[in-house]
Amino acid sequence: MSKQIFWPFSFFRRQVDPEFADMINVQEFCKAEEVDEDSVYGVFVSYIEIYNNYIYDLLEEVPFDPIKPKPPQSKLLREDKNHNMYVAGCTEVEVKSTEEAFEVFWRGQKKRRIANTHLNRESSRSHSVFNIKLVQAPLDADGDNVLQEKEQITISQLSLVDLAGSERTNRTKAEGNRLREAGNINQSLMTLRTCMEVLRENQMYGTNKMVPYRDSKLTHLFKNYFDGEGKVRMIVCVNPKAEDYEESLQVMRFAEVTQEVEVARPVDRAICGLTPGRRYRNQARGGPVGDEPLVTEVVLQSFPPLPSCELLDINDEQTLPRLIEALEKRHHLRQMMIEEFHKQSITFKALLQEFDNAVLNKENYIQGKLNEKEKVISGQKLEIERLEKKNKTLEYKIEILEKTTTIYEEDKRTLQQELEAQNQKLQRQFSDKRRLEARLQGMVTETTMKWEKECERRVAAKQLEMQNKLWVKDEKLKQLKAIVTEPKAEKPERPSRERDREKVTQRAVSPSPVPNAPPIRLRHRRSRSAGDRWVDHKPASNVQTETVMQPHVPHAITVSVANEKALAKCEKYMLTHQELASDGEIETKLIKGDVYKTRGGGQSVQFTDIETLKQESPTG
Repeated sequence: MSKQIFWPFSFFRRQVDPEFADMINVQEFCKAEEVDEDSVYGVFVSYIEIYNNYIYDLLEEVPFDPIKPKPPQSKLLREDKNHNMYVAGCTEVEVKSTEEAFEVFWRGQKKRRIANTHLNRESSRSHSVFNIKLVQAPLDADGDNVLQEKEQITISQLSLVDLAGSERTNRTKAEGNRLREAGNINQSLMTLRTCMEVLRENQMYGTNKMVPYRDSKLTHLFKNYFDGEGKVRMIVCVNPKAEDYEESLQVMRFAEVTQEVEVARPVDRAICGLTPGRRYRNQARGGPVGDEPLVTEVVLQSFPPLPSCELLDINDEQTLPRLIEALEKRHHLRQMMIEEFHKQSITFKALLQEFDNAVLNKENYIQGKLNEKEKVISGQKLEIERLEKKNKTLEYKIEILEKTTTIYEEDKRTLQQELEAQNQKLQRQFSDKRRLEARLQGMVTETTMKWEKECERRVAAKQLEMQNKLWVKDEKLKQLKAIVTEPKAEKPERPSRERDREKVTQRAVSPSPVPNAPPIRLRHRRSRSAGDRWVDHKPASNVQTETVMQPHVPHAITVSVANEKALAKCEKYMLTHQELASDGEIETKLIKGDVYKTRGGGQSVQFTDIETLKQESPTG
């Protein structure tokens, strides 16, 4: 089947639908010339779309049911005996003019799946294929009837493919069905690119890698084109906007790869071995080409005509002699023709004998070739049987491996579930331990505060008692002094215990040092003017970079795993995190934060700042 399309017939004009009338413009130079008049032609069109890797017929007429609408049914891909791919059950419409073909195309175009996205109001959600088939059938030897031999019929096909564009979901804001459609579109385009790259690699390096046509319905449908059964032309659409630079660059790279792919096309065969121009000759003669005069009629016309044999007088002596003379001439001519016929028959027999010998030699040669081919076919059949047995063995092994893999996967799943259960159990135990530690820490703190208050109370009572003793001694000394110096001095009033307690309580805010009181150690926060101490957390998986600027914190505690002991000694925390940037370079981030103490006695980190260290090429 030839894949190159021609238009060897003239279209007739018809009424055009105003909806697409301005799209049709048939130029005179587009019409085909030198059409073979000994053949008849027919043009058939079909229109399909590939949506979510399923094939749908856009020309299929589905009966409308308002109660329970029936969704369109997907079609299957088939392969004929000549290894050509086709869509089974696809509707093909015969057209007679450009307007009629465009009308069928427009009818299918209205059924295509389109949707609104953030970048395109009418975004195509499927790949569409509009097929135009030209069927050429030769006429018989008489130029009247079409040959009924399928081998003599030639089919040319032109496929117009509209590929949906690749999408980035972060730009189109696709969700739900739109996201699923975008994924299938990108997957089919990636399969097309992979097929092109494998074909290019096989062509450049002489390898024989299998081309993954079957990974997508799009590439599987056009497998014959890439195998050399036709020609492929690609039109690339790019957007000049700056924000579409990356997408345009990928499209141009793909187009560059496709230009380097070349496929070898088979030689076109002749349609039939009949004489060209037989239809025209038949019309000029007014009858079939085989209506020619017989050989006997030609021979009779070459004989001399007989004279009149009518006798009107009994004494007529001229009629019979003329008749006898004419018959003798005819007899003589007949004898000469018989001799010539014998000579030609002998020559013809010799030619027939030579022809028979040549045919016999050719038959013997062909028979020998057939025997050789049969031996080759027998060997190939044996090889096929051996490969089939090997294939069955491999399939059996694959089945066993699949079962083993299934068992291992189930064991892996079970072990993962057990591991998760153990992790959860350990996590619960760790949480319980942390809660218990926090509870014990609270109890210790509460007990410490209680005993500190009790000690302060006892110290205050002891101080009051000692002050009272000192006051009594002072009073006795004063009385003794008064007796000696001033006998009539007024007696001082003894202070009450409440007033003494108030004084002691007021002095307890900043008590004087008491020899018997135990020292109390108060913890103060480090002053920021003296410099904060840092926890430098550097994971072991980090890669040493060769940048001039390196993060350095003096007097820092460097750890590979954050721990509570290190956090308790510092006021600042810094995590060194590395990741791969979009340009392929390593990007180092310093995540900084403050360390705070929690009510339970632990430490928490509140992140406050991020510093980024990145190395990039000056040439871009």
